[in-house]
Amino acid sequence: MTTAPRPHLDPHQSRTREPTPYEYKLAATLEEVFTEDGHELADVVGGLNARQVHAPDGAPWTEESFRAEMRRLGA
Repeated sequence: MTTAPRPHLDPHQSRTREPTPYEYKLAATLEEVFTEDGHELADVVGGLNARQVHAPDGAPWTEESFRAEMRRLGA
């Protein structure tokens, strides 16, 4: 019995464009926060603010603004 090869999965297959510099910085900082500060929403918001990586409008993150930005970026 012959099986068909599985298609290659591209981790960026759902991406429609290159991430912006802001998105790259946010992603890198989130990895750092998850490693050093924790995974709870309060830890993430606090870690981003402590590193002065602010929301797109330049304001410090709140739990609500972080949720809204994750929804926007995931759309």
